[in-house]
Amino acid sequence: MKPQTDPDTLTVLYDGGCPLCRREISHVQGLAQARPDSALCFVDISAGAEAGPAFAADRAALLARFHVQRADGSRLDGAAAFVAMWARLPGWRWLARLARLPGMLVLLEWVYRGFLRLRPLLQVLARRWDGQATAKGTLELDKHLERELRSDHAGETGAVFIYHGITAVARWRGDAELLAFAQQHGRTEAEHLRLVELWLPPEKRSRLLGPWRLAGWLTGALPALAGRRAVYGTIAAVETFVDQHYQQQIDHLQRHPGPEGLLPLLVQCQADERHHRDEAAALAGPRTPWVLRAWCAVVGAGSAGAVVLARRL
Repeated sequence: MKPQTDPDTLTVLYDGGCPLCRREISHVQGLAQARPDSALCFVDISAGAEAGPAFAADRAALLARFHVQRADGSRLDGAAAFVAMWARLPGWRWLARLARLPGMLVLLEWVYRGFLRLRPLLQVLARRWDGQATAKGTLELDKHLERELRSDHAGETGAVFIYHGITAVARWRGDAELLAFAQQHGRTEAEHLRLVELWLPPEKRSRLLGPWRLAGWLTGALPALAGRRAVYGTIAAVETFVDQHYQQQIDHLQRHPGPEGLLPLLVQCQADERHHRDEAAALAGPRTPWVLRAWCAVVGAGSAGAVVLARRL
């Protein structure tokens, strides 16, 4: 749902990749739909570029804590954001009034920060619960989708290790900008890997994950030794190929519908990869030295070869 133009609209910014957040927002959306005058709308920040350019720059901060955005563009986070949302919901307004009593907002913020410490563990438990149901979808995969998901799993494994390689060199060099870039993108790739693993049990995965990890690490570390521009050019090249790879699978599922939930997963992953590609390309600049172009061509060819191999092994 896109942000509305009503001056009283409150935009709820939530992490759709978090199973806890999805449950809560689903309940809140039901309440909001029952009362259209609540003037609430919802934006999934985990959707990457799909969420819109207004949220791309500080996406990591928005994912770390709950936020709402007022019509004037100002934002509230943490307990204050929850109180602002509760005030719009039927049956919850009493809680918002209670939260405005002296000292209550401070107490709620303290409780929220405690929840954030437990959030990773609670997410793991929720994902395991979801995974028991989602894993049933693997029984519905035909041979074509099984091979494609095996290549996706191998590719996301390599991507995670690309950023491990960049991170290692960035730390060694003390390059804070490159380190932040690698860590932010690496978290997204790790989430993609987790989501693909829900669909593909261990016995169906590539038998060459060790080589994929090593190849990924070197693909990140080697350009990092040459500098930021080489890293950004490499990432743009890799993500250009990944975007095309996901698009082929999306096209297939649009022609031949597969298990419920798989197509949205691929669309979400593709959107994130496109965001990575566009960000890296912008940072690399319009002029690419011939040495970097040659390296990127090798990386692209290697990615294509790896997909062919991963489908089979």
